[in-house]
Amino acid sequence: MSEQKMIFSHKPQINISCPSTGRMWLICGCALACVLQSALSDGGSSLIVAFTAFITAILTEFLLTCRLRRTAKIKDGSAAATAMILALLLPNQIHPVYVFFGTAFAITVVKHSFGGLGSNWLNPALGGWLFIRFSWPSAFAVDPDSLSVSEMILTTDASPIDNSVTEFLNNSIFSVTGVQIPSGYVNLLFFNGPGLIADRGLFALLIGTIVITAIGINRGWIPLAFIAVYGFLIRFAGDTASVAEGIYWTGDMLYGLFSGGTIAAAFIIAAEPSSSAKLKGGILLAVVFGAVFSWFFRYWCADYSGCFIALALVNCITPVIRLMEERIFLYRRNSVKFMERLS
Repeated sequence: MSEQKMIFSHKPQINISCPSTGRMWLICGCALACVLQSALSDGGSSLIVAFTAFITAILTEFLLTCRLRRTAKIKDGSAAATAMILALLLPNQIHPVYVFFGTAFAITVVKHSFGGLGSNWLNPALGGWLFIRFSWPSAFAVDPDSLSVSEMILTTDASPIDNSVTEFLNNSIFSVTGVQIPSGYVNLLFFNGPGLIADRGLFALLIGTIVITAIGINRGWIPLAFIAVYGFLIRFAGDTASVAEGIYWTGDMLYGLFSGGTIAAAFIIAAEPSSSAKLKGGILLAVVFGAVFSWFFRYWCADYSGCFIALALVNCITPVIRLMEERIFLYRRNSVKFMERLS
């Protein structure tokens, strides 16, 4: 069989080196490390959120598979991964009852109503987050305003660790470019105020995302493309007050990337293969849309969790992108068959 026949004999598929089960449990491990870091400074509130989501997801998955007479696949880790990702997107002080209903909605409605793992058009964790966000908006009242937190961190005396790391970076890496970063940004990696668990456990989350990307459970270029576009837009027009006066290129790019759940959005949600496009062109288009919408919701709509709303919106238009991919696939397959007949 020719190489072209092998490529186009089936519809576009996801080609990732790590099997689905291993990928799900690795994501769970990455999320758990983030939750543990957050729990160290909030008296265990983050652990309660994650535990509630995890138990609810496992029980809901089990009951649904029994009710629908499907083979129980709790071991595949999909329900656990959904629960842990949802926990990262929630405030550390949110009431467990909201977590319970959001997780149950994610597993029951978003995942199983569309046929189970791999059949859902919306990321289940995002679906659960949207359910909680719009059902009980007061539960997110602890989300800090981006500008006030930025000013608080950058004007408050930095910790000795922050000063030491900042001095080292300025004297080594940034001295070559002539750029000097101020103190305060390292503290974002260990933020201990009320906020999203993904932000409070940012240091552990960064380590985890490096591991899962190195193992190959997702396409590493996807989060990098998201961060590049999002970071560029933040730098260009992220300072809305200055932009209103016609001044550009003053946005705080580091703060934008280290807050608002951006790292979780880029490395875990945007890179999720089951609810994304399949071909590289379609994936890149979705990533660019996601980054642009994230910047719009975060800075121009003043929504601290704008990245999550943006990626949920991109999930909604992904079926259209997939339809375009199907058309491209059929055209290429027919072209291959035509060329074979000529030969």
